[in-house]
Amino acid sequence: MNKEPIKGYLIGIKVIVWDHNEACKLYNLGFYGKPLGLRKPKKIDFKSPLVLSIIEALYLCEKGILKIYKDNEPMSFKDLLDICCSYIPRCIMLYNVYRDLREKGYVVRSGLKFGADFAVYEKGPGIDHAPYLVHVLSIDETLNPVELVRAGRLSHSVRKKFIIATTRNELGSKVEKIMFKWYRP
Repeated sequence: MNKEPIKGYLIGIKVIVWDHNEACKLYNLGFYGKPLGLRKPKKIDFKSPLVLSIIEALYLCEKGILKIYKDNEPMSFKDLLDICCSYIPRCIMLYNVYRDLREKGYVVRSGLKFGADFAVYEKGPGIDHAPYLVHVLSIDETLNPVELVRAGRLSHSVRKKFIIATTRNELGSKVEKIMFKWYRP
Protein backbone atom coordinates (compact mmCIF):
# COMPACT_ATOMS: atom_id res chain seq x y z
CA MET A 1 0.00 0.00 0.00
CA ASN A 2 1.16 3.54 -0.68
CA LYS A 3 2.42 5.56 2.25
CA GLU A 4 0.18 8.40 1.05
CA PRO A 5 -3.44 7.91 2.19
CA ILE A 6 -6.09 7.25 -0.44
CA LYS A 7 -8.31 10.28 -1.13
CA GLY A 8 -12.02 10.01 -0.43
CA TYR A 9 -14.64 12.72 -0.83
CA LEU A 10 -17.57 13.16 1.54
CA ILE A 11 -20.90 13.48 -0.28
CA GLY A 12 -23.84 13.48 2.10
CA ILE A 13 -23.16 10.53 4.41
CA LYS A 14 -21.15 8.53 1.89
CA VAL A 15 -17.49 8.76 0.96
CA ILE A 16 -16.47 8.26 -2.66
CA VAL A 17 -13.04 7.20 -3.88
CA TRP A 18 -13.13 8.45 -7.46
CA ASP A 19 -9.75 7.11 -8.66
CA HIS A 20 -10.52 3.53 -9.75
CA ASN A 21 -6.95 2.32 -9.14
CA GLU A 22 -7.09 3.57 -5.55
CA ALA A 23 -10.64 2.19 -5.26
CA CYS A 24 -9.41 -1.28 -6.25
CA LYS A 25 -6.54 -1.11 -3.74
CA LEU A 26 -8.89 -0.14 -0.95
CA TYR A 27 -11.50 -2.75 -1.83
CA ASN A 28 -8.82 -5.43 -1.96
CA LEU A 29 -7.52 -4.49 1.50
CA GLY A 30 -10.59 -6.04 3.08
CA PHE A 31 -13.70 -5.61 0.94
CA TYR A 32 -14.16 -1.98 1.97
CA GLY A 33 -16.99 -0.17 0.21
CA LYS A 34 -18.90 -1.12 -2.91
CA PRO A 35 -17.82 -0.43 -6.47
CA LEU A 36 -20.33 1.95 -8.04
CA GLY A 37 -22.62 0.11 -10.46
CA LEU A 38 -21.30 -3.36 -9.58
CA ARG A 39 -23.53 -5.41 -7.32
CA LYS A 40 -20.98 -8.11 -6.53
CA PRO A 41 -17.66 -7.61 -8.29
CA LYS A 42 -16.45 -10.89 -9.76
CA LYS A 43 -12.88 -9.71 -10.09
CA ILE A 44 -10.67 -7.57 -7.95
CA ASP A 45 -9.80 -5.20 -10.78
CA PHE A 46 -12.76 -2.96 -11.59
CA LYS A 47 -12.97 0.38 -13.35
CA SER A 48 -15.42 2.32 -11.21
CA PRO A 49 -15.42 4.58 -8.15
CA LEU A 50 -15.83 3.05 -4.70
CA VAL A 51 -18.65 4.09 -2.36
CA LEU A 52 -17.95 3.78 1.38
CA SER A 53 -20.36 4.11 4.27
CA ILE A 54 -19.44 6.86 6.68
CA ILE A 55 -18.73 4.21 9.37
CA GLU A 56 -16.24 2.44 7.06
CA ALA A 57 -14.69 5.79 6.20
CA LEU A 58 -14.29 6.65 9.90
CA TYR A 59 -12.40 3.41 10.47
CA LEU A 60 -10.13 3.88 7.46
CA CYS A 61 -9.55 7.52 8.39
CA GLU A 62 -8.59 6.56 11.95
CA LYS A 63 -6.17 3.94 10.54
CA GLY A 64 -4.54 6.56 8.27
CA ILE A 65 -5.46 4.59 5.14
CA LEU A 66 -8.00 7.14 3.88
CA LYS A 67 -7.91 10.95 3.86
CA ILE A 68 -11.37 12.50 3.60
CA TYR A 69 -12.13 15.77 1.82
CA LYS A 70 -15.26 17.87 1.90
CA ASP A 71 -15.51 20.74 -0.59
CA ASN A 72 -11.82 20.05 -1.39
CA GLU A 73 -10.84 20.76 2.23
CA PRO A 74 -9.21 17.96 4.25
CA MET A 75 -11.16 16.66 7.22
CA SER A 76 -9.91 15.22 10.48
CA PHE A 77 -11.27 12.07 12.08
CA LYS A 78 -13.10 14.30 14.60
CA ASP A 79 -14.67 16.39 11.80
CA LEU A 80 -15.96 13.24 10.14
CA LEU A 81 -17.17 11.81 13.45
CA ASP A 82 -19.10 15.01 14.19
CA ILE A 83 -20.84 14.83 10.80
CA CYS A 84 -21.59 11.13 11.29
CA CYS A 85 -23.10 11.80 14.72
CA SER A 86 -25.27 14.60 13.33
CA TYR A 87 -26.85 12.16 10.83
CA ILE A 88 -26.74 8.87 12.72
CA PRO A 89 -27.74 9.04 16.41
CA ARG A 90 -26.10 5.67 17.24
CA CYS A 91 -22.94 6.50 15.27
CA ILE A 92 -20.45 6.06 18.10
CA MET A 93 -21.92 2.73 19.21
CA LEU A 94 -22.03 1.47 15.62
CA TYR A 95 -18.45 2.60 15.12
CA ASN A 96 -17.25 0.89 18.31
CA VAL A 97 -18.76 -2.41 17.17
CA TYR A 98 -17.55 -1.99 13.56
CA ARG A 99 -13.99 -1.32 14.75
CA ASP A 100 -14.09 -4.24 17.20
CA LEU A 101 -15.17 -6.68 14.49
CA ARG A 102 -12.67 -5.34 11.91
CA GLU A 103 -9.83 -5.53 14.44
CA LYS A 104 -10.73 -9.19 14.96
CA GLY A 105 -10.31 -9.80 11.21
CA TYR A 106 -13.93 -9.93 10.10
CA VAL A 107 -15.37 -8.26 7.01
CA VAL A 108 -18.23 -6.04 8.12
CA ARG A 109 -20.96 -4.91 5.73
CA SER A 110 -24.38 -3.32 6.12
CA GLY A 111 -26.97 -5.77 7.45
CA LEU A 112 -29.91 -3.60 6.45
CA LYS A 113 -31.37 -6.12 3.99
CA PHE A 114 -31.43 -8.66 6.84
CA GLY A 115 -32.95 -6.27 9.37
CA ALA A 116 -29.69 -5.95 11.33
CA ASP A 117 -26.98 -3.33 11.70
CA PHE A 118 -24.23 -5.47 10.21
CA ALA A 119 -23.71 -8.65 8.22
CA VAL A 120 -20.36 -10.13 9.16
CA TYR A 121 -18.20 -12.32 6.92
CA GLU A 122 -15.26 -14.48 7.88
CA LYS A 123 -13.65 -14.21 4.41
CA GLY A 124 -15.64 -11.70 2.36
CA PRO A 125 -18.62 -11.19 0.07
CA GLY A 126 -18.49 -13.39 -2.99
CA ILE A 127 -16.12 -15.77 -1.17
CA ASP A 128 -18.39 -16.95 1.62
CA HIS A 129 -21.84 -16.10 2.94
CA ALA A 130 -22.06 -13.91 6.02
CA PRO A 131 -22.52 -16.34 8.91
CA TYR A 132 -23.47 -13.60 11.40
CA LEU A 133 -25.98 -10.78 11.75
CA VAL A 134 -25.15 -8.16 14.37
CA HIS A 135 -27.55 -5.80 16.09
CA VAL A 136 -25.99 -2.98 18.15
CA LEU A 137 -27.54 -1.87 21.43
CA SER A 138 -26.51 0.46 24.20
CA ILE A 139 -25.32 -1.37 27.30
CA ASP A 140 -28.21 0.36 29.14
CA GLU A 141 -30.89 -0.45 26.57
CA THR A 142 -33.58 -3.05 27.11
CA LEU A 143 -34.73 -5.43 24.42
CA ASN A 144 -38.33 -6.46 23.98
CA PRO A 145 -38.60 -10.29 23.98
CA VAL A 146 -40.76 -10.18 20.85
CA GLU A 147 -37.99 -8.28 19.02
CA LEU A 148 -35.49 -10.91 20.15
CA VAL A 149 -37.65 -13.77 18.86
CA ARG A 150 -38.29 -11.88 15.61
CA ALA A 151 -34.55 -11.32 15.08
CA GLY A 152 -33.82 -14.95 15.90
CA ARG A 153 -36.43 -16.23 13.47
CA LEU A 154 -35.23 -13.92 10.72
CA SER A 155 -31.58 -14.84 11.18
CA HIS A 156 -32.48 -18.52 11.23
CA SER A 157 -34.48 -18.18 8.00
CA VAL A 158 -31.42 -16.76 6.23
CA ARG A 159 -29.11 -19.31 7.90
CA LYS A 160 -27.14 -16.85 10.02
CA LYS A 161 -26.33 -16.63 13.69
CA PHE A 162 -27.75 -13.60 15.47
CA ILE A 163 -25.44 -11.52 17.66
CA ILE A 164 -26.31 -8.64 19.95
CA ALA A 165 -23.34 -6.35 20.49
CA THR A 166 -23.52 -3.87 23.35
CA THR A 167 -21.37 -0.84 24.03
CA ARG A 168 -21.60 2.64 25.48
CA ASN A 169 -22.13 5.80 23.46
CA GLU A 170 -18.51 6.82 24.15
CA LEU A 171 -15.75 6.45 21.59
CA GLY A 172 -13.55 3.46 22.37
CA SER A 173 -15.98 1.83 24.81
CA LYS A 174 -15.66 -1.89 25.34
CA VAL A 175 -17.88 -4.10 23.18
CA GLU A 176 -19.62 -7.14 24.60
CA LYS A 177 -21.35 -9.69 22.39
CA ILE A 178 -23.83 -12.48 22.89
CA MET A 179 -24.64 -14.91 20.09
CA PHE A 180 -27.97 -16.65 19.64
CA LYS A 181 -28.28 -19.85 17.71
CA TRP A 182 -31.64 -21.37 16.88
CA TYR A 183 -32.12 -24.49 18.95
CA ARG A 184 -34.64 -27.19 18.21
CA PRO A 185 -34.93 -29.83 20.99
